[in-house]
Amino acid sequence: MENNFNKKLGQRIKELRVAKNLKQSQLADILEMERSNLTRIERGNQRPNDENLEKIAKILNVKIKDLFDFEHILTIEDLKQKVLSKIDNLSQKELEYIYKTLENLEQLRI
Repeated sequence: MENNFNKKLGQRIKELRVAKNLKQSQLADILEMERSNLTRIERGNQRPNDENLEKIAKILNVKIKDLFDFEHILTIEDLKQKVLSKIDNLSQKELEYIYKTLENLEQLRI
């Protein structure tokens, strides 16, 4: 659960950074932090300490609580679970349509 929280926090920080048109290296410089540390934070591999949370919020011009507003952010596990729950309620015809759509999507990636 901790890792999922860190991933969502990292995604939220990245989302806000991108919205402010800041490159990762720019934010890292302002934070006086190695870019690799910020990368780990944005990937959810590391949680920022309280001091850096305050700095990040100030730089991104948001309240600290806004950094934790990630109800809208879904991890891949969350997305898979939501898709599976939707599939349970589909008819055979709808499932066939979804399957064909997925096959077409797969072909586009090749």
